[in-house]
Amino acid sequence: MGFWLFMLFTDLLIPAMMIGFGRRFQKHPPRTIQSLYGYRTPRSMQNMDTWRFAHRYFGGLWLRWGLILLPLSVIPLLCVLGKPTAAVGTVGGIVCALQLLPLIGAIVPTERALHRTFDKNGFRRAGPPDPP
Repeated sequence: MGFWLFMLFTDLLIPAMMIGFGRRFQKHPPRTIQSLYGYRTPRSMQNMDTWRFAHRYFGGLWLRWGLILLPLSVIPLLCVLGKPTAAVGTVGGIVCALQLLPLIGAIVPTERALHRTFDKNGFRRAGPPDPP
């Protein structure tokens, strides 16, 4: 039971991190463009407008996807409750590996949104304003 609890805790770390940082980035993006903290890609770091937009967009994705991942991460582990350690470890490892897809995958839609909203020099394209 102890290993099962450890795997549950471990598998909830990624969704919890996505929820925490997602909320943080969406509501309070880093105040300055920096190379140590935040959503750092060449397109997002062009100017403060692209920096804020990228954090709000990326943060919203992580927040929503983290909230979806949280219960989805518990269900497979409930199926191996009371099973041998090897089964718990295998299922826990698979869950953790699958969580990496939305964790890293959020980069693709964020970069597409940046490309749609800003030109190559970081100036906003003409079009509808950002959603609130």
